Amino acid sequence: MVVEAAGTPPAPQKKALSLQRAFLGLDKCNACVGTTICKKLLKDQIRFDWWMSPDTTLPLAEKQSFPGNLTDDSLSWRPVVLSFLSSPRLHSSSDRSICSSVGRQGPCSIEAVLRVTPRFQSLNQSHLLLPHIVKGLAPPLLRCPSQRLLDRVVRRYAEVVDVGSVQMKHFSERDKLRLLYTLAVNQQPLILQMFPGTEGWPFPRYQGSCGRLMVWASSRPLWGLYGSSREFIQRVDVAYQLLQITQGLGHNSLGFLLYYTRLEEDMFGLLDDQRVFITDASSIGVIDLEQGFPPDPPSQTGSGGDIFSCLGQGASPCHRSPPCSSVRPTQSLTLLCTALLPRLLLTERGAQPTRLPMEGEAEAGRLARDVPLLLGVCADPSQPDWRIMAAVGSLMDLLKPMRPCNPRYTYRYPECRYNQDY
Repeated sequence: MVVEAAGTPPAPQKKALSLQRAFLGLDKCNACVGTTICKKLLKDQIRFDWWMSPDTTLPLAEKQSFPGNLTDDSLSWRPVVLSFLSSPRLHSSSDRSICSSVGRQGPCSIEAVLRVTPRFQSLNQSHLLLPHIVKGLAPPLLRCPSQRLLDRVVRRYAEVVDVGSVQMKHFSERDKLRLLYTLAVNQQPLILQMFPGTEGWPFPRYQGSCGRLMVWASSRPLWGLYGSSREFIQRVDVAYQLLQITQGLGHNSLGFLLYYTRLEEDMFGLLDDQRVFITDASSIGVIDLEQGFPPDPPSQTGSGGDIFSCLGQGASPCHRSPPCSSVRPTQSLTLLCTALLPRLLLTERGAQPTRLPMEGEAEAGRLARDVPLLLGVCADPSQPDWRIMAAVGSLMDLLKPMRPCNPRYTYRYPECRYNQDY
């Protein structure tokens, strides 16, 4: 009899859905992300929490991501997120558009069509990923790419054996097509590789890919903190971390400005040590502060684009981020103060902060008085950048001493007991 270790997720009763090539998108490779984690899937070292039987496959057409568990030794398991580059429905729509681009009304060889495009031929003949090769692609990472940024994409690309060189001499034709397809459809796996959490970036660990499925470390959603005054102190800590993270994205030793092009609460998550991470990096823009960026290119939509320009966006009109020249230093802070911080720091009516379960009435009064004013300045795009930054600085000074310091917050405990900078 086999006894599962404590904490091991229950083994699934049926595996009809789990590892089929069509489900993973392996039948579409090399129009896919890669195959670095296929072995773990085939060895049942990744298990789906959301398991389905063959007669209930229809809802999966709308489901892009779902939770699972991963193991390295079959004894201890850790939670992960499994996500397609885009929803299965959008993938199907994009595949049809690829086939229709060559006059095929039914299924065709996606890979064969993409291989003969001028964009891929240009990449295949080059040992470098050059700006003109990615010009016009939809992901915000590529809105105004410098050569230094694209070199980092190649150097950190983990779907090939030899990682670390900006030259693509060791890339096969298959590797180049996978990279270009990923660049066109969803930048998420590339951002996690380029700016890893092991180097201090606020992104989860990238585990690998199989077909059109990618896997990264899981976290808890922020919405679990809403609606309870008992969670208010943690919401204060989360708000402070979000401001700290957002400032760090714009000021770092690499000289890259990472900024939000949109902001929703499901972009962020909490780890077990209470650290906040950016779990959805698909809408993060990047500007090279050292090399700058070229003039904004003309739109590549419609007749001016190619089949790669709007992959992953289905039949909807192709959307590109605003020009990099329009990005203000405070854009991310304004989005944060508009969309998320009020939900963390204000009541449902948005007028007063939740009552603090603390003895310091002075601190509670100052919070009630100052937070709405500071958020109002920070969320107002008509304010000059210096005033928005000053409001953010004052807000962080207000929140910092209120953050909890106890063993639950292991990302800063016990250091926070002896050093107020933690």
